[in-house]
Amino acid sequence: MSKFGVLVMGPAGAGKTTFCTALIQHLQTVRRSCFYVNLDPAADNFGYTPDLDIRDLISLEDVMEEMSLGPNGGLIFCFEFLLQNLDFLSTAIDPLSEEYLIIFDLPGQIELYTHIPLLPELIKFLSRSGPLNISLCAAYLLEATFVVDKAKFFAGTLSAMSAMIMMELPHVNILSKMDLVKGQVNNTQLKKFVNADANLLDEEDTGRNEVVGEDVLDVNNPNDVDNVMSGGSFQKLNRAVARLIDDFSMISFLRLDVNDEDSVGDILSYIDNAIQYHEAQEPREPKESDVDNATWEND
Repeated sequence: MSKFGVLVMGPAGAGKTTFCTALIQHLQTVRRSCFYVNLDPAADNFGYTPDLDIRDLISLEDVMEEMSLGPNGGLIFCFEFLLQNLDFLSTAIDPLSEEYLIIFDLPGQIELYTHIPLLPELIKFLSRSGPLNISLCAAYLLEATFVVDKAKFFAGTLSAMSAMIMMELPHVNILSKMDLVKGQVNNTQLKKFVNADANLLDEEDTGRNEVVGEDVLDVNNPNDVDNVMSGGSFQKLNRAVARLIDDFSMISFLRLDVNDEDSVGDILSYIDNAIQYHEAQEPREPKESDVDNATWEND
């Protein structure tokens, strides 16, 4: 019997747990069962108490204290320990029926999604190729506030693409916290960000002031170091990153406002489509965000 699940991932502060809370609330509203799994050993604030919590197996705080590890090293140790104790997951998840949507709330350490092969091992165990037989997709969240700084946006988009390649799962890429960019970027410009349009960097600069001159960089001077992040070479690097993303043609984003029930429902319909929860049902087209009359635009 196949099960259905979504891995909620993305960098720290992207709103993963907030999205999980909104998703659970929406599922309860439409009278649909869900099972909430916290896989962040450092998490401490939840809108809903997890049905299964990795902290009952191992916590980051204990690892850091007992193993004298930093946060990143401690997190990697926690996941290695989880992979050695997968019965912790299977005992709780195996009895679930196909009526449940299993929501996995993951940590925000970006290296887990980009170049450390721990999550792919976990996915093999959870997915249809493993004993739990879960039809999985990934929901990758990126803060919509990144659109104010194009360099940051394309760096975040590159991490999303890296995660897609690393995880080898259907992905739903999401611009979270849309409510925070209303009045900062107009709808026409936002459509280009949603499609990760590389021309954003060709037609305008990165949103940072360009440095004029070829003075020698003093790495001990904070002002000189900051200039590196706004000079011509930096802009060329960002255009190269944007072209790489464009060449792969893998990334587009859905817009999420967790305060809007319809927005959460739209995202859920795309998740359901990715995991084939309703094989005959097409995902709902999201409504256009009301972000006209922008106060921020590049010159």
